[in-house]
Amino acid sequence: MATRKLSGKDLRKLGFPEGRAIGEAIKAMDEHYKGKSILHKKAMLKKVVENPGLYLKHEAWGPVAMALIIKTEHNETLALREKRIPYHIYGADGIEQGAINQMEIAMKLPVTKYGALMPDAHQGYGLPIGGVLATENAVIPYGVGVDIGCRMCMTMYDIPLAFVHQNTDELKDMLMENTKFGQAVFKRPKDHEVLDRGLFNEINILKSLKDTAWKQIGSSGGGNHFVEFGITEIHSEINEFNLPVGKYLSVLSHSGSRGLGANIARHYTKLAMDMTKLPGEAKHLAWLDLDTEAGQEYWQAMNLAGDYASACHHQIHDRLAAALGEQPLALIENHHNFAWKERDADGNEIIVHRKGATPAGEGVLGIIPGSMTSPGFIVKGKGNVDSINSASHGAGRVLSRTKAKQTLSKKEVKKHIKKAGVTLIGSGLDEAPQVYKNIHEVMAKQTDLIDVLGTFEPKVVRMCGDERFGEVD
Repeated sequence: MATRKLSGKDLRKLGFPEGRAIGEAIKAMDEHYKGKSILHKKAMLKKVVENPGLYLKHEAWGPVAMALIIKTEHNETLALREKRIPYHIYGADGIEQGAINQMEIAMKLPVTKYGALMPDAHQGYGLPIGGVLATENAVIPYGVGVDIGCRMCMTMYDIPLAFVHQNTDELKDMLMENTKFGQAVFKRPKDHEVLDRGLFNEINILKSLKDTAWKQIGSSGGGNHFVEFGITEIHSEINEFNLPVGKYLSVLSHSGSRGLGANIARHYTKLAMDMTKLPGEAKHLAWLDLDTEAGQEYWQAMNLAGDYASACHHQIHDRLAAALGEQPLALIENHHNFAWKERDADGNEIIVHRKGATPAGEGVLGIIPGSMTSPGFIVKGKGNVDSINSASHGAGRVLSRTKAKQTLSKKEVKKHIKKAGVTLIGSGLDEAPQVYKNIHEVMAKQTDLIDVLGTFEPKVVRMCGDERFGEVD
């Protein structure tokens, strides 16, 4: 005999407040307590509503407990500072006003300590792309971004450069066979130790994402993500790898944490916005206190997503190394869309969010890409305190995706790509080279932040989209 379902009215009589907690409780009963008696359900619900803190890690009642705590403890809207904290802008003349407005708001948060805006900056959600924000004991999910741990990864090979020009079709085939983009995944994904992490069984949101992470590992996202063959020229010996000056066939990839990172970002952004009420203009900058369980959960999940993104890149490069029949001389990688625990000049711990910004601490290696027809750069950080040890993560957009599709001509874009000597697989008008700032101008505005050790010239590029060679949709 089927048991009667408890209603919102029943839950309110047990002491549940109006709002999300009731919906979470009904969902928990439907998923975990079917067939249980009304008395059993009521007894369980009464325990949870009276002591939610005891059930935060419970598989069924964790979301209910969190909703109850948020409702009772975080219901007031916090005021922003009247005056923003001063911050440095690099290349202000090339940055749209919308990005600067977002940074101005971020610098008024009560938890903000320092900030900086990189020369590739453009408007995003919450913190602008190219924004660097240091906070005190607080992490902002939208300050990290949706594609958690998105990164650049380069491998270099001791292969004659003529191979690139003489074997273009073969290189295209290698990219087609060994890379996947967007919704496409490998039929037989490769295993990786990151998928064995205990966090997948310890944090509720991660339990539901492990299958997706397994299916997507080794693949790349859509949008501006790419894998490409090209030629790296080292101008200054990279001592870390004993890599001498010269030219090398290279593979460069750009991608992030796929569905794993996106779902972590959505879940904890919503949680942060529930827990930290901010005025409307700042609502996407809601933070999680690192002294709370929610803050610690996000921090662990964010780091897992970053490690997963790295694993995806390593598998991409392993597949292509096998296709080339060579082992790389060196691998360089760096990431953005992340938060780091660092120290300020006074030795105090700060949480540094780099949303579309590259770590550039003293001696730190990184890669700053241009577009599919302009060079990328291998760089070494100078450790500039004013930039919070950061640099740009790329050229930065000058056209939104919508504007690009409205204003660019497929014919002209294809002509531009051909003239640059680049072979393109996939992509669309929203990722045409013309949507990006001039990378040389961007690099010129951050000479105080990084030294350039080498350049990368793209030759065969694959991005998400139509798989016919050289098509631009």
